[in-house]
Amino acid sequence: MRAAVISKPGGPEVFEIKDIDEPTIGPEDVLVNVKATALNRADLLQRRGRYPSPIGIRDDVPGLEMAGVIAETGTNTENIAVGDRVFGLLGGGGYAEQVVTHHRMVAKIPDNMDFVQAAAVPEVFITAYDALFNHCNLTMGESVLIHAAGSGVGTAAIQLANEIGATTFGTVGSKDKIVKALDLGLTLGINYHEEDFAEILKKQTNSKGVNVILDVVGSPYLANNLASLALKGRIVIVGTMGGANPEINLGIIMQKRLRLHGTVLRSRPLEEKIALNKQFEQYVLPLLSNGRLKSIVDSVFSLQEVSEAHKYMESNANFGKIVLTLE
Repeated sequence: MRAAVISKPGGPEVFEIKDIDEPTIGPEDVLVNVKATALNRADLLQRRGRYPSPIGIRDDVPGLEMAGVIAETGTNTENIAVGDRVFGLLGGGGYAEQVVTHHRMVAKIPDNMDFVQAAAVPEVFITAYDALFNHCNLTMGESVLIHAAGSGVGTAAIQLANEIGATTFGTVGSKDKIVKALDLGLTLGINYHEEDFAEILKKQTNSKGVNVILDVVGSPYLANNLASLALKGRIVIVGTMGGANPEINLGIIMQKRLRLHGTVLRSRPLEEKIALNKQFEQYVLPLLSNGRLKSIVDSVFSLQEVSEAHKYMESNANFGKIVLTLE
């Protein structure tokens, strides 16, 4: 089968399209013919040799999510059949024509979504749901600051927070992205190139601060994040694009009784991932099916254009997800 393979650690140019061995299916697994996958920041790290795959998953084929069609089922599977359109999280390997995954790690694609739209859903909506509600218990009437609001996770978080009646603030890197985020339901956009988000939030909240912060940046934002949180505020860190070793003021955490959470998906045990997938099916999938939540796709590349897709992601120009098609 064809796959986009990392020939050696390096820049976007290290990808090669080549044939690799087909995956082996187990009794509780399904084999999926992949129609589309989507880029994630972790893919960039993996390409550079800085994000090893879980045990049993090859390091040279990235891809943390997919959308496709069930081609084969194991002998001990249920509620799934050959021909079903499915999408889901992966430990890796999504940049290939076929993947094998546990049957409880996939969900059926709603009829109102095509494969490109579906491929842009699993990683960002499951990450955002887990971060906002499992970790931070965001509730109606509270406020949340979403960093990188134009990213895949950011666009999912805006929609999920709006759905429960939270006020949403977001940082983005351009005026154009602010307009797009406002159209998606963001209450207030902040251009981090031109404005200090801590000062803006102080004015907007009458110095009370926000209840929750979803952060993908890390070290450079930590001091202002802590200053921007309300009493008993919560922050969840889902990425460290700006660095992972900040100085931290423990005093402000104690005084405000703050809670600091960190989370990743890829390295979690299968049982935890299955539990998250159940939450996704129960709470998020119905809202995607009826159109209240939307898959936000910025651009689409073919598998052969994987290097160009990576270059584009590194430019930070995208609003929403970058999708690779394998058809």
